[in-house]
Amino acid sequence: MKQLIQSFKTGETILEEVPAPQIARGQVLIRTTRSLVSLGTERMLVEFGKANLVQKARQQPERVKEVLDKIRTEGLMPTLEAVFNKLAQPLPLGYCNVGRVIGVGEGVSEFKTGDRVASNGPHAEIVCVPQNLVAAIPANVSDDEAAFTVIGSIGLQGIRLCNPTLGETIVVIGLGLIGMITAELLLANGCKVIGIDLDAEKIALARKKGIIGLNPREGADVVKSVLDETHGKGADGVIITASAKTDEIISQAARMSRKRGRIILVGVIGLNISRAEFYEKELTFQVSCSYGPGRYDDDYEQRGIDYPLPYVRWTEKRNFEAILQSISSGKLDVASLISERVPLDEYDKVYGSIGQSRSIASILLYRENPDEQKVIRVASAVSFAGKRGVWGIIGAGNFTKMTMLPVLEKAKADIKYIASAGGLTGTALAKKHKIALSTTDYQEILRDKETDGVMITTRHNTHAAMVLKALAAGKHVFVEKPLALNEDELEQIIAAYDGSVSLTVGFNRRFSPHVQKVKQLVGDTQMNVIATMNAGAIPPNVWVHDMKVGGGRIVGEACHFIDLITYLTGSRVVAVCMNAMGVNPAENTDNASILLQYENGSTGVINYFSNGSKAYSKERIEVYSQERTAIIDNYKQTTGYGFKGFSKLKTTMDKGHKGQFQALINSVREGGAPLIPFDEIVNTTYASFAAIKSLQQGGWVRLDRVKAAEPSVPEPVAVLQ
Repeated sequence: MKQLIQSFKTGETILEEVPAPQIARGQVLIRTTRSLVSLGTERMLVEFGKANLVQKARQQPERVKEVLDKIRTEGLMPTLEAVFNKLAQPLPLGYCNVGRVIGVGEGVSEFKTGDRVASNGPHAEIVCVPQNLVAAIPANVSDDEAAFTVIGSIGLQGIRLCNPTLGETIVVIGLGLIGMITAELLLANGCKVIGIDLDAEKIALARKKGIIGLNPREGADVVKSVLDETHGKGADGVIITASAKTDEIISQAARMSRKRGRIILVGVIGLNISRAEFYEKELTFQVSCSYGPGRYDDDYEQRGIDYPLPYVRWTEKRNFEAILQSISSGKLDVASLISERVPLDEYDKVYGSIGQSRSIASILLYRENPDEQKVIRVASAVSFAGKRGVWGIIGAGNFTKMTMLPVLEKAKADIKYIASAGGLTGTALAKKHKIALSTTDYQEILRDKETDGVMITTRHNTHAAMVLKALAAGKHVFVEKPLALNEDELEQIIAAYDGSVSLTVGFNRRFSPHVQKVKQLVGDTQMNVIATMNAGAIPPNVWVHDMKVGGGRIVGEACHFIDLITYLTGSRVVAVCMNAMGVNPAENTDNASILLQYENGSTGVINYFSNGSKAYSKERIEVYSQERTAIIDNYKQTTGYGFKGFSKLKTTMDKGHKGQFQALINSVREGGAPLIPFDEIVNTTYASFAAIKSLQQGGWVRLDRVKAAEPSVPEPVAVLQ
């Protein structure tokens, strides 16, 4: 199928061939018939992409600070590589989609195949959209008209925040697509509407609809004109839908408002606000968030959990439905806003001159029978016949893009597939790294007899199920940590693993040259190890904190350091105790200290903190043994005290990814022992679960039976009490 994307690096708009998306639980699969180009929003994205690095930095000063912090902690070259990889990421364009349902995921009962629907899907021939972002189209509303649903809801949400009443005067600044719809909805609400814009054609169209049009280029003093229209009182409300960098717009909005007036920002403008202008009139100011309540809430959007109507009358989906009803009843005329209808293949007629376009709304038209293949060939010249050690990658997120693929490329790994949920990110990475096939169905990889192994880098809650399917298919498995999120998942993997293929978890720290040097220096002795992770804060609504999806940061990330200490001590964990910051810490913490007791008498301490300074090293490992001390600072410098013939090791930052993946590639090609013994992987995973149980119970948790897990013996390695 085809999808429109834009490069942040060059600003180029491309019609890309990508595999059709795979339907998921709670989602609706839609074959697109129309989509609406949001000229204002998409113009900003294109112009940002075309800007040079300095111009991009000026537009996003907060990102510059993040880059400088990263340079201080990780070095210049890794930071530049990360920045360029980020800029190379393709951006899907569009969010106003209309089409017919061709499939519904598990748990969806509201829609059926053949239904006409509007959604916030992108400019793509087939889209997969969560059910709470899809609305049924009334029979008397055309596909062209329905394409205005989502963008209309943006204006409607601004109106809801303004809360206008019958007879009030509301000013709309900016009569682009959102502004024109906003003004017309206000008229239907019984308001006196004044529209302001610099485009004479838009002003003329507004006046035809009964809106009082003001154009500063025609000599109008917009503040004085609004005061004249309101007999000196000022506007009851001002809704700003314009896009401009100037601070003058917010100043004008304040000066034209009545005392205690309301100002709502829907667009993007300069916000250097004059305190005096707001103070003297006790003005209120609010920024409107997209389509309405539910936006950016994963529970609502991704998991389909609706807000109760008696308490949240207007969610984003209900706003979609309200716009469609307004079109159906004739109260909202959107057909008059259509400037052009363009076939998708001729997209450049819209995007080629988007910076100079004076159109209000452009409609993209789609072919009736798009290609629905789940696998597409990207690099046609690649052959894998007769090769050993051929891989497929499942997951095309940041770790795959920023860390794994660059390392695999240097290791000359043979990668036949990459799978991604939507198809776009996987296809972009396949092109960049010359991977033969891009797919949205990861089971294609498991069915392929030429593929020897899979690398799983998806969200944590999918790891165990994918590992089980890969083992059943006889594939070697590499899975990013964690291996599992609970004991049931882990025990299923133990039962399924028979040793005929390798199973590796991405515990890369043990492969760092700094860690391996320390291991060589201290040997097989009792030791004390302190591992401090200055992890940094992650907002609470991010999926890693969700115990059912990410497992929390202890199970999902701190497991790295359990494995690291296990490697250094050469032993296995027998007991765990965790304490977390706070009076009543929950199981889902990211500020905790974990004590580890090892079978050989060694001890470990993991300080996993998210409340430290970004200027300080992210990771610091201290090893104490036989009057000797080794300090690893952020995998860039290791300092030894008391070691004969060793004092210091310096490198660029090396967390062990290079060593890990090179060893993995060699192991599968040539055969040999597993990179990490299976019993250590299982012991580390159980120990991470024990840490959570310790926090819940308030004391030590023992792993009663710790023994080697023989591949042929399907019993748990450890039992938590």
